[in-house]
Amino acid sequence: QAYLSYSNIAALTHLARKPGWDITKTLDNVKIWTHEEGAVLSFKVEMQVKVPSHVAFSLLSDFSLRQRWDRHFQTCEVLQAVSEEEKIYHVTSAPMTGHQARDFVILVSQRQPCRPQEPYTVAVRSVTLKAMPPSPEFCRSEILCAGFQIYSNSTSSCTVCYFNQVTSGVMPYLAANLTGSSKSIEDTAMECIKFLE
Repeated sequence: QAYLSYSNIAALTHLARKPGWDITKTLDNVKIWTHEEGAVLSFKVEMQVKVPSHVAFSLLSDFSLRQRWDRHFQTCEVLQAVSEEEKIYHVTSAPMTGHQARDFVILVSQRQPCRPQEPYTVAVRSVTLKAMPPSPEFCRSEILCAGFQIYSNSTSSCTVCYFNQVTSGVMPYLAANLTGSSKSIEDTAMECIKFLE
């Protein structure tokens, strides 16, 4: 468990630091970046939010609140509270046209910054839990690496960066967005900002 939580945080930190991010869209307080490496596509959504970083961190690290702003989350329940900083959740998401409803078993690891210039981190990855085997009503999908980094800008504002390394399980939710026929990433980012503020 200690290794899993460490590698969860490390993978997100590594993804965030990769060179070669390309900006694809800029809106008022949202920027969307993509990163391609071989067959792996990652994206980053950068949001400017008018709340202190510690408030954004406490709201974003509690995944049971995620349905309030992310319409892809249909249900979210805690399966296991591993520690103060680690929880395992079962998430279901609504079926997309032509796709079965999906579910995910994810480990969410949260870390406060050790030094002032470091971000708050909420890292997400799929895990296997014997108590939660795949069920026939859902297509069990995998999150390789996702999560948030939250940087303080001032006592009353912060920059929230959301990362996701895209797998085939997540792709149906993004394909329309990246080809421009849907604005779900922007809409979700706006909902997230509204929720935090």
